[in-house]
Parts: sequence; C-alpha cells; structure tokens
Amino acid sequence: MTTTPKDPFSPQEIAAEGIKPEEYAEIVRRLGRHPNKAELGMFGVMWSEHCCYKNSRPLLKQFPTTGPRILVGPGENAGVVDLGEGLQLAFKIESHNHPSAVEPFQGAATGVGGILRDIFTMGARPIALLNSLRFGSLEDARTQRIFTGVVSGISHYGNCVGVPTVGGEVYFDPAYAGNPLVNVMALGLMETSEIVKSGASGLGNPVLYVGSTTGRDGMGGASFASAELSDASMDDRPAVQVGDPFLEKSLIEACLEAFKTGAVVAAQDMGAAGITCSTSEMAAKGGVGIELDLNKIPVRETGMVPYEYLLSESQERMLFVAHKGREQELIDIFHRWGLQAVVAGKVIAEPIVRILFRGKIAAEIPADALAENTPLYERELLAEPPEYARQAWEWTADALPACTIAGIGSHSWHGILLTLLDTPTIASKNWVYRQYDHQVQNNTVTLPGGADAAVVRLRPLEGQGGKGAGVQGGVTYKTAVAATVDCNPRYVYLDPYEGAKAVVAEAARNLSCVGAEPLAVTDNLNFGSPEKPVGYWQLAEACRGLAEGCQELSTPVTGGNVSLYNETLDSQGNPQPIYPTPVVGMVGLIPDFTKICGQAWQASGDVIYLLGLTVQAKVELGASEYLATIHNTVAGRPPRVNYDLERRVQKVCREGIREGWVRSAHDCAEGGLVVALAESSIAGNLGAEVKLEIAPNQLQRLDEVLFGEGGARIIVSVGSEQQEMWESYLQAHLGQNWQKLGTVNNCDAGLTVLTTDNQTLITVSIEDMKGSYNNAIAKRLAA
Repeated sequence: MTTTPKDPFSPQEIAAEGIKPEEYAEIVRRLGRHPNKAELGMFGVMWSEHCCYKNSRPLLKQFPTTGPRILVGPGENAGVVDLGEGLQLAFKIESHNHPSAVEPFQGAATGVGGILRDIFTMGARPIALLNSLRFGSLEDARTQRIFTGVVSGISHYGNCVGVPTVGGEVYFDPAYAGNPLVNVMALGLMETSEIVKSGASGLGNPVLYVGSTTGRDGMGGASFASAELSDASMDDRPAVQVGDPFLEKSLIEACLEAFKTGAVVAAQDMGAAGITCSTSEMAAKGGVGIELDLNKIPVRETGMVPYEYLLSESQERMLFVAHKGREQELIDIFHRWGLQAVVAGKVIAEPIVRILFRGKIAAEIPADALAENTPLYERELLAEPPEYARQAWEWTADALPACTIAGIGSHSWHGILLTLLDTPTIASKNWVYRQYDHQVQNNTVTLPGGADAAVVRLRPLEGQGGKGAGVQGGVTYKTAVAATVDCNPRYVYLDPYEGAKAVVAEAARNLSCVGAEPLAVTDNLNFGSPEKPVGYWQLAEACRGLAEGCQELSTPVTGGNVSLYNETLDSQGNPQPIYPTPVVGMVGLIPDFTKICGQAWQASGDVIYLLGLTVQAKVELGASEYLATIHNTVAGRPPRVNYDLERRVQKVCREGIREGWVRSAHDCAEGGLVVALAESSIAGNLGAEVKLEIAPNQLQRLDEVLFGEGGARIIVSVGSEQQEMWESYLQAHLGQNWQKLGTVNNCDAGLTVLTTDNQTLITVSIEDMKGSYNNAIAKRLAA
C-alpha cells in the first residue's frame, strides 16, 4: 500500500493499530471515506481478535448453548443458569495473559477486577473466584518473577474487594516460558429481580458514565492482547491497566443498589476497548445508536484527545442507559458511594456511535460495523494432522525400558512416586492459596486443595424470596454451587480433539467427586496464532472436541473468552506458541451441602474402591506426567473419552455421596492411580494398603498400571459397615466397571501398593509424601 494525499495513514500507522491492509480497505468502503485517527483506533480495537473473535466465531457456533437451566447464554457480560428455588447463578471466565506477562501484578489484579464487573453488571453479587494459571519452568528466574507477581496481584485484588478465591489450577511447563496464561473465573448470585442486559433502548434515554475516572492507562489493551509478545512488549506497559479494588467494592454496591431501583435500562462494563466497546456493543445489541460527549467524561489526566478517551482501558468504569427523568436518582446513589456519575450522552435513532469533543464530531461510525458486522475469517483446515502430531502418535511404550517389580531402569517405583509428588504441576499449591482469602463472606464449604472442586453455599438474598443456605420461616435450606476450572494442555497439544473432550470430561468428573450435578460451562480458549495452519488446526480441532464433550455430558456453553496469538517472538523473531489450552470452567448444583465429600481418607478401616476402568483395563502412558517428568518425553496420544462409562461412573459417585455411602472421592488425573492414592493419603493424614490385581499373564506394563492416566476413573472410600450395600449398588449400576482396591489404615503405615501375589511395589511413609508434595513450590522459589 502506498501513501497518497488521499490516504491519511501510512501502512505502518495502520499496522500499528492491528489492522490489515484489506481490513483498512473495508473500513474505507463502509464509511465511504477514510477514517480519522480516533476512528482508526476504534476499528483497531473492535476488530481485534480479543473483541470480535474474527478467527474463532465460525468455530464457536458449534457449541451447544441452550438447555433447561440456561437463562442467559453467549452474547451478554456473563452466562446465567437457574439453580431452582429462586436461585440464579451468573458466571464467566476471562483471560489477562499478555498484560500479566508484561506487568504480572497489575495484569493479574485487573483481570480479577474485569471478571467481577462482568458478574455484577448482570445484577449478581460476586460470591467466588477461581483461577487457571500457566507458567514456564519454576526453575527459571523470570518465571518465578511472573509467577509470584501474578499470585500477588490475584490475592491483592480479591482479598481487598472481599470476594473469596476458592479454587483453581496451576501448571508449569516450558511451553509457557514467555507467555503465561492468567484465566480468572467468577461466580455471582443474582440479587436483582430482573437480569440486567446490555442492549440499549428507548430513544432519548440518557447514557450515564459511572465509576472511576478515565486516564491513559490501558491504552489499546485489546489490540495488545491480540498480538504476539516480543522483547519490545515490555515497552507496552501503558497497555496494562491499573486497578483499585476498594473502588470496585464501592462500584459493586452502587451498581446493585442502582439496578434495584428499576431506573437502569441497560448496563455494560467498560472492559476491553473501554468507551469504544461499551458504546458500540450497547448500541448494536439494541439496534439503536448512542451519542456521547467526551467533554463530560471525568478524567484524571489533562490534555487527553479523543483517541485516548476512546481507547483507554482505565478500570472500574461502567456505562448505563437510564430511564429518562430518573438519571439524578442514579447519580445520587453513585455519589453517595464516592463514585463518579454523569450524564454523558443519549440514545439516538440512527444506529451509529457518534462521539463529540469540544462541540464537534470526533468520530461517527455505524455501531454494527464495530460490534456485530466485523471481519470473519473461515480458514482452511489442514487435510491431515501436522507432522509433529503424526510423529508423536507413532510413539509406543515399547520405547521405554522393561519394568520389574523394583522399578524401571534406575528408577524405583517408590522414587518415581516421590518425584511426581514433587513436580510443581502435581504438587500442593498451598504456597499459592495461602495468600488468598478463601473464606471471606463465610460461605466457602470446601477449602482449596481439599476437594476436586470448590463448593460455596448459597445464602438466601434479602427481599428475593430465594432459598439457599440459611433459615427462612423455620425451614433450613442447604443449596450450594460447585465450580472447577480444568485443562490438561499436554493432552490438547498431542491431540486437540481428544484432548478437548477429556477437558470437559475431567471438569464434570471433578464436580461429581464432590456430589455436584454438572450444569453448564464457560470456556477460555488460549491458543497461538490462527493465521498459521498448525495453530488453526489446533483451535478448530479443540473446538470440535469441546462441542462434542459439552453436548454428550449435557453441559451447555454460556459464554467465555478467546485469547489467541499467545506466542513469544524469540531473539531471531521466530514465534514460539504456547500449548493449546482450552480451559473449561464448569458449575454444578449441590442440593444439600452437608452431603458432599473431599478427597481425603476419613477413617482407618474404610474400604477403597476404583470406579470405572479397572486395574486390568488398558490405560495409556502417552501424554502422561510420568512420561514427561521421568522420561523427558512428550509423545503418544491422550486417553480417549468413553462417554457412556463417564456418565455412569459420575452418576454412581454422586449418588453414593448423597446417600452417605461415599466418604471420599478423588479422580485419577495427572500422575495416574498411585498419585491419586497418595494425594488422598496426604489430605487425610491416613495411610492405605492397596492390592493391584494383575494377572500373571497380563500384557500391561507396571508403569501403565501405576502411573497411566485418563479415562473415567474415580477412587472412593466407603465405611466398612456400608460395604455390602455399596457393592450391590455398584454391581447393579456399573457391572464389571469397578474394583475393590484395599483399605485405609493409620498414618504410621503409610501407603503400600502390592501385587496380587503380595509383592511390594511401593511402600512410602506419609511424612515422605508430605515432604515432597507440600514443599515443591516453596523450595524452588527459595533456591
């Protein structure tokens, strides 16, 4: 593209806004003229992948989004599900990956603030936070700085705003060395009589700006989030917002109070793309236009120009459409909470976003062109899997040394178990969650690290008539919600389709392990560049797997976030993508929170069972933590999901918990069967003796039995007095898909794993397991 007198911008200036040459030509066509600087910036942020999903939207259409409990699906600030008894839950997950790479503390903190605004914008009071985090090797100094900064940012914002961080996951892998992932999920209980939507309506209705002031922080954050990271990204610190959790706490209370007046027609958080996003999305969803005067916007810096107003992502700001004549009522509420509140514009009939500045039109763009009718790229899928995947699939366990009763090669089974427990991805995350206030609001039922999913009781809300955890009219209500975030990125890397199916299955399994019925999903799709054939193949195949998994397990998708271009440019300018990481946040319903369980053994003498695939069943070492950690090999294929068995195993586990038979439940995930047994022993401070019934002519390898991963497998413990009734139930509902493994014993006995003929494979003390498991992260940070 060459610059002529008719072209106000050079190719470099256009590219700096994240706009491709052909997209700029389309902008000119739609406007019938060249845009000005402010308008170019508006198109840049709104046509970024972060805002318009131009590469992913065609793939997202295959997700199931409806169901009997779905009240609000994709397209709003958050999804909402019906929990029954007058209770409605809003939930959503969002990413703040690139800001966290550049400025870990503020990047993570403002990620928390942003997802909370998505929740209370719907009229819901935030009740819980979870996070899904990915970092490089914890042996690396830069990773340690990013990791500690992110954890500090999350704890700072969540603790100060008064919302408990109740669960999550943390992975470490060199694939994330330059590009960490910070995904934050929030849950909220609807507090308003009506769900607050974002579509503007009512010609002449006033548009209110409320919350904090606008500054230059967060400039172009949406575009920043839609480009690869490089050494130069450190110069993009203005694209990282600065948050104020105490102001956000006031904003929560002011917004909920304002919504209850009935004076608010629509509301939108000013998140990515700030004023540009909120005005254009509200107008487009309502089929109307919005006129906004920038001179009425409260600012904290002088000399700002329209481009800066429109692209600022300053935090803790909202845009309301109010009923005409009731604006002062709302303004008074926000002033009482010490917040800004001004009438900055109005709803107009022409479906455009018109921005005024100093009495003149600073920008005028069709709202649909910014928010709905955006570029869409349907890319061609590879005809066959890429070479890296085909090579990985050729791997078999025959490439490993032969196994003996003592171990494999120079590794004893005892040593392998302790090494896996010491691996930061598997090890206790107590160093992390000790920094979070996970009991504020006093509704947290399961503490972080104690169960496969978080459980939060639901208190009745004043004036709502809803039930929940508490007493109303002499009747006690015990409803709770369970939530989890899950993804095994190595599975997805090696086979995006099968790996994504496994993500959904594990999330549902984790909910079932606390007795919750899985209800719905919010997802965060973290991938590399979709413009590269391999990157698009990973994204497309993973979406296909997620869609199928959610359909099969009856967990519709209510919304989420797409974060692409998660790549780091090395010193030679070559992009290094992360592992494809489609994180699934799933929520489930617990009718009675007194009938749940965690992963810890409860009492000596309890009987241990394996539900699902038995010891004799073939499980894979491919894609396993054992293969990666002990043999430094990332190869093979992830386990394939058997939906029928998955559904039956999970239902049996839930029913066993609700009947009071099952006293502990823990799924077999990273590290396989023996790591799951060890984790239950560590959590309960009780040992166990298990016998693995492997026939002498069994073709399985011992390491497959001990550390193979995947499949519908849950370890439960049952009181010995319930054994006969429980086994009868298992036989009726699972047939041959269950197995008695052994019994729980006292702490002194530790964990003992035997073969059928009583040969000892592993014997390890609780103290040794705790030493590896509880100190893995802290000792690396101290090194």
